[in-house]
Amino acid sequence: MRSLPDILEEYEFLDGDERYRLLIELGRELDPMPPALRTDATLVRGCSASVWVYPTGDAGKLHFLADSNAAITKGIVALVIAAIQDRPAAEVADTDILDRLAPFDLKNQLSSNRTQGVPNMIALVREHATRIAGGA
Repeated sequence: MRSLPDILEEYEFLDGDERYRLLIELGRELDPMPPALRTDATLVRGCSASVWVYPTGDAGKLHFLADSNAAITKGIVALVIAAIQDRPAAEVADTDILDRLAPFDLKNQLSSNRTQGVPNMIALVREHATRIAGGA
């Protein structure tokens, strides 16, 4: 998976439809999520599309699997994951993911129904990280 700074560098050179294409491409690059993990327990609430996030790894290195039934939403999930992928659980729990995504200006780039679930995605990721780090 590409790093968030690498994605941002490419994103800044693009506009409009090209940014959508990049998000779709990022979604396709996510590690495949086995259908058995797409359950009610891994479902992110409040998203207009279905989004699933599942943590793997341990407190030392947290790795997330994610999926969505909508291509652009899956790309947004990929951005969220890129901000924290393969980092220690305690670091993920303390990361201001919204701040790390701020340069992408998603609220102005995408429709509100595409971005409304982002805080819920972030909350679920941080909740998983806190639990795995031993804080819950």
